[in-house]
Amino acid sequence: MPSPVGRFFITCGEVSCGRNSNPGEFAVLEHMFLLPSTVSLLEKILRPVVVYLCLICFLRLFGKRELAQLNPFDLVVLLSLSNTVQNAIIGDDNSVSGGIIGAFSLLAINWITSVALYRAPKLDSALLGSETVLVRHGRVDKTAMEREHLTEHDLLTVLHKEGFHAFESVDLCSLQPNGAFYVEGKKPSATEESAREMKEGLEALRQEIAALRAQLGQSS
Repeated sequence: MPSPVGRFFITCGEVSCGRNSNPGEFAVLEHMFLLPSTVSLLEKILRPVVVYLCLICFLRLFGKRELAQLNPFDLVVLLSLSNTVQNAIIGDDNSVSGGIIGAFSLLAINWITSVALYRAPKLDSALLGSETVLVRHGRVDKTAMEREHLTEHDLLTVLHKEGFHAFESVDLCSLQPNGAFYVEGKKPSATEESAREMKEGLEALRQEIAALRAQLGQSS
């Protein structure tokens, strides 16, 4: 018995091709759009939803560093996830209508989740977690590093990408719930700023004196 979605696509094909078309064309449409008899429409909707919710729970359980992709192993895990859960999502179905139903189910559950998190900030904090401060005022929080399973080498790699060469030059570094790193450099104090301006002024004065000496040498 064709599913409602399969009957819809076949009807559209009949209307577009005409009733007197080659019967082989309808066989192609049936092969493309009809769900297998072993797979129901409800199952096609529930499979992506269950996998989506499980992946969110697993990523929340194993921490934010999986999303940060700090080393090749994290990248391999994320790339392998899609192939690992592929059969769980599609089941015994390779039809076009099954893929459309699965894609719609994923987009729908993601939209519902986004709306729910927007309307319930407490749920958003519980599900996505909060940021983890790793460096504050140039000092590394060893406890936070251990909780996120990060080494100093991992953190230095992140700081180097942001243009910092040492922990002492960082005022704040935190790991966000989405796996991104926020890095803020130290702001110079008033004394350091004055010293820098004085040094720049002296350097400009030195260059002007050198230019005047060169002009006097040419005129003589």
